[in-house]
Amino acid sequence: MKILPAIDILGGKCVRLRQGDYNQETVFGDSPLEMARKWVDEGAEILHLVDLDGAKEGKPVNHGIVQEIVQTLSIPCQLGGGIRDEKAVSTLLVDAGLSRAIVGTQALKNPEWFREMATKYPGQMALGIDAKDSMVATEGWLDVSEKSVIDLASEFKDLDLAAVIYTNIANDGMMQGIDDATINDLIQLADMGLPVIASGGVTTIEDVIRLKKASDKHPGLNGAIIGRALYEGTITVRDAVDVAKS
Repeated sequence: MKILPAIDILGGKCVRLRQGDYNQETVFGDSPLEMARKWVDEGAEILHLVDLDGAKEGKPVNHGIVQEIVQTLSIPCQLGGGIRDEKAVSTLLVDAGLSRAIVGTQALKNPEWFREMATKYPGQMALGIDAKDSMVATEGWLDVSEKSVIDLASEFKDLDLAAVIYTNIANDGMMQGIDDATINDLIQLADMGLPVIASGGVTTIEDVIRLKKASDKHPGLNGAIIGRALYEGTITVRDAVDVAKS
């Protein structure tokens, strides 16, 4: 299981939001690149980047910063936020050099387009599912749809996806740990044969241990994104990586 430190970019700075709420922003650093360096120095093997400006505007905004991170560091990076058309996909995967592009809202609204992108960029497109009570949330978490997480994922299980990234937005940034319902959803997704990455709610090393135990029994669960907990200091990248590799 891989540990993916999260770097959320808003206005060129490294921030964290509570439950995706742009009005609940905490700035943790002026330089996303320096933050990326810090996590790599602590043992991160892959980074999870979020273009929060892009999520709001519906197109990549911070790809210049992203390209700088990718070119400076020697580890793979994935990014979500504002990827709604092929131009955005190409900008990030080809121009900026990202390993994975994460699509959420557009996969729900235009599944045929997402299928086309996953076919054109095999192993590089990730399905980002933001969930609330196991239902899919869209538009940078501003709306909740009437489609379940499992139903959405099942539409794409035949594709060569890089990952399905599942975020429980009720937990994200709240420092309350991962709940049983989230673990159950992750297991269901992994048992469908999908490569699954957990996101939202990882607060202490005990959360990483729980995910690792689930991963051992359900190998499709192969990653965990950690955000606010790293910035608040309740967990370290090094400790999390050690557990994930154990």
